[in-house]
Amino acid sequence: MGENLTITKEVEKAVLIGVIDKSKSMTESLVAEYLDELDFLALTAGAKTVKRFTQKMDYPNPKTFVGTGKLDEILDFLKRNEEIGMVIFDDELSPTQLRNIEKVLQRKVLDRTNLILDIFASRAQTANAKTQVELAQYQYMLPRLTRMWTHLERQRGGIGMRGPGETQIETDRRIILDKIAKLKEDLKKIDKQKATQRKNRGKMVRVALVGYTNVGKSTMMNMLSKSDVFAENKLFATLDTTVRKVVIQNVPFLLADTVGFIRKLPHHLVESFKSTLDEVREADVILHVVDISHPNFEDHIKVVNETMAEIDKKEKPTYLIFNKIDAFTYVKKDEDDLMPKTRENYSLEELKQMWIAKGDTPCLFISAIKKENIEEFKEKVYDLVKEIHSARFPYNDYLYQDYSNLMD
Repeated sequence: MGENLTITKEVEKAVLIGVIDKSKSMTESLVAEYLDELDFLALTAGAKTVKRFTQKMDYPNPKTFVGTGKLDEILDFLKRNEEIGMVIFDDELSPTQLRNIEKVLQRKVLDRTNLILDIFASRAQTANAKTQVELAQYQYMLPRLTRMWTHLERQRGGIGMRGPGETQIETDRRIILDKIAKLKEDLKKIDKQKATQRKNRGKMVRVALVGYTNVGKSTMMNMLSKSDVFAENKLFATLDTTVRKVVIQNVPFLLADTVGFIRKLPHHLVESFKSTLDEVREADVILHVVDISHPNFEDHIKVVNETMAEIDKKEKPTYLIFNKIDAFTYVKKDEDDLMPKTRENYSLEELKQMWIAKGDTPCLFISAIKKENIEEFKEKVYDLVKEIHSARFPYNDYLYQDYSNLMD
């Protein structure tokens, strides 16, 4: 009876599928990067990628996403590797595509949206996050109910074989629509509570950390606020917006750590998480955190800027905080190499000069985890906050009030 039993969760094996869509001017290198990110998403969800398949197409096949020849090639690989139980596509599939692909491959088929929803569901901790994720899942599930029922009675036709499938689908559709309506009502109540919390915080200056997922926002939050916000090297470590009071040189402000953005963020999630991003809309200062060690950080900046434009139309003081300078690497070109420089050939100093010279947005280069250039960073934040604070509160008696009971 005294034996210790160790239960290990079996890692699911998967293959990844991407299409080089000529209609969207996609390149092989861009799709390879998208699949790298999909691989990281799969890893975050607990799956191991075994192989990748890509296909050049003028546009995805409306019935099977990839061509029938490529689908046969994938099927042949799966037959030779029966331990692979999952196929993941790097785009959202239509209900018809999902049904047709599963029928051919006889494996569990996920699209990018489904995978991200699964990760969000596993990461949701608070009632707010769980409600938002559940709403997004039901909205994703609703048009795919037919596919979910293909394995039941409706597969068999003929006299005496007409099962209750259609009736069951209609019943399920009503149940899901009722749940969606209830979840929306629940979110309205949560939104009112959050709005009351924000109102109770008074007019303290608000600073929001935004950025692509896994750029180090939570590490920066921990460093500035001396709190213990969950941070790890996986996507979407933070789902709920965490707000902490921070004081730099006797000037207090509220610092919010928000959910990370990502390419092709599912529409349902963007909609359901808009309330979580209210902290961004109500922020006085935006600190846009960037992982400069990532080979495609410029693209990440673009994705975040586009998402931010959807969330908040107001112009606000913004700083680009290039994080992870300690992890930055580059390939130095040989002097006799006449080929033009690429991103991987620029040194950190050269990139600094390039971004400072642009002048569109002020920028700083730091390492939150190694605490490099942190004093300069704090000084800049202090200057931004103090300017707004001084205009809002000409008298210093506000500085000494206790707002610890107003945090989330």
